[in-house]
Amino acid sequence: MRLILLGPPGAGKGTQAERLVETHNIPQLSTGDMLRAAVAAGTEVGKRAKAVMDAGELVSDDIVNAIVSERIDQPDCERGFILDGYPRTLVQADAVEAMLAGKDMKLDSVIELVVDDKALVGRIIKRAEEAAAAGKPVRKDDNAEVFDERLREYYKKTAPLTGYYYAKGNLRTVDGMASIDAVTEEIERVLSGL
Repeated sequence: MRLILLGPPGAGKGTQAERLVETHNIPQLSTGDMLRAAVAAGTEVGKRAKAVMDAGELVSDDIVNAIVSERIDQPDCERGFILDGYPRTLVQADAVEAMLAGKDMKLDSVIELVVDDKALVGRIIKRAEEAAAAGKPVRKDDNAEVFDERLREYYKKTAPLTGYYYAKGNLRTVDGMASIDAVTEEIERVLSGL
């Protein structure tokens, strides 16, 4: 099962990805985690990424695509994977399609968590308060100003993926405003129909 989870920041993608990992025994592939792992492992692509990051620059799509491709070839991805935070742009979405086709693979589904933007701000503030109360570190992006900027970036760059995957027949939508358990149940209903 090869999945992409879409939705704005705070929609619950990470929470649902964790549940999918447990239920389906497939890895969640986060580009940030993959970049750090490739750098730590000293792979050829990891060395290229490290040089760019050490220079304080953003890692190019080519490097990110190569790292994702490398990661998908690992044995734990044989049964499938969940792409989290990637693709973020239409250019990256095209690259994912080409990469998977080159491996004789295809996406099984793209699940979009549909949410109310105003309610998301409340979620983010609550997440920060709960983390602080539990003595856990508060994410630096868990404040209203940073969140607004992330939301604008999402709508500018990532939201167009909804139409892209809808046109390909891959897109399924789930009410991301429901309870965590209800969202999980709806995602499982979608996946059982594949």
